[in-house]
Amino acid sequence: MGRVVKVIWANSAKEQLKAIYTFYKQKSPQGALNVKADILEAVKSLVFAEQYQKDEIEPEYRKIIVRDYKMLYKEIDGTVFIVKIFSMKRFPNSQME
Repeated sequence: MGRVVKVIWANSAKEQLKAIYTFYKQKSPQGALNVKADILEAVKSLVFAEQYQKDEIEPEYRKIIVRDYKMLYKEIDGTVFIVKIFSMKRFPNSQME
């Protein structure tokens, strides 16, 4: 069981988080902060890489579900790489952006 030593966000995941924040900010600045905080807290709560189950569509990744969002990550030598965040509301059966 690999303990998480470090978390690295892929540039694409950073951009996706920024887009999520911007989307909510148009409706409610506080709501945008809450969604962003929930996503970041879920990542910070990772203790070991196998904490969450493998994704059923892309099994090389594990998934974290926060609200209506799925985050995909991969662990390599104690480092967790957050690679993708997307809404399950818009595309519930695919990994499309």
